[in-house]
Amino acid sequence: MSATDVLFESAIPELPLIGRGKVRDIYSVDANHLLIVTTDRLSAYDVVLPDPIPGKGVVLTRISLFWFRMMTDIIDNQLTDLTIEDVVKDREIREPLHGRALVVKRLKPLPIEAVVRGYLIGSGWRDYQETGMVCGIELPPGLQQAQRLPTTLFTPASKAEAGDHDENISFEAVVDLVGEKLATRVRDVSIRIYERAAEYALERGIIIADTKFEFGLDDEGRLYIIDEVLTPDSSRFWPVDGYETGISPPSFDKQFVRDFLDTLDWDKTAPGPDLPAEVLRQTAEKYQEALERMTGT
Repeated sequence: MSATDVLFESAIPELPLIGRGKVRDIYSVDANHLLIVTTDRLSAYDVVLPDPIPGKGVVLTRISLFWFRMMTDIIDNQLTDLTIEDVVKDREIREPLHGRALVVKRLKPLPIEAVVRGYLIGSGWRDYQETGMVCGIELPPGLQQAQRLPTTLFTPASKAEAGDHDENISFEAVVDLVGEKLATRVRDVSIRIYERAAEYALERGIIIADTKFEFGLDDEGRLYIIDEVLTPDSSRFWPVDGYETGISPPSFDKQFVRDFLDTLDWDKTAPGPDLPAEVLRQTAEKYQEALERMTGT
């Protein structure tokens, strides 16, 4: 990757900037559309790190497009037929955005992260060690770290502002936020998408341990899946040939960066530490390998 392949922050003067998330820059196109640019920024522990991962935004976009299209019979998605050429007229501005910019439907996001877990890892493992439960859901005793769960779990979280931490909430809390009918649909759709993707990935040598989805509504109240889907940023991907229980398995996702950060004297608050060139390189390679294994491209 050359320096021109790295995008930490986009700038599109002809479109109003709505905001910058941890990874994505969001612009207003018109009353019905947004332009979302997936940058190479990397966040860990809800802190945006100062060093981008070369090519990461392009990989995330390609993986998301792959899954969006695979899941259209389960749920409508944010995609439109418009391209960046339709909404950004300046060719020089457009050039670095190719492969990482999508024109999407303008929808109202639900105030939750739809987290789905198939394996006992991360905050779920810590929760289980302390309480015997994961997000209030009781599990059998004696499970090991990284063990496959007896059943797929829907463990939603509240959305946090940049710099804050998402908080696990109960399904009942989701019902209070969005109503029982919508909460049930989000849960059921999330589990269906995860289980289909997990089966597909397993055939390609990847375990999807857990993931999170975001959803939005249009003006008629129809539900859509938005943001990103089953990427190394939103999921834990483990190679089957490196998987075993009792440890945190090696991964294709940003857990590699988290593991490095855990060796540092850093209090998990902004500003984040610089990443060595070797960590950046290896992380970029892991993202690329995830794309190649999952999509065959």
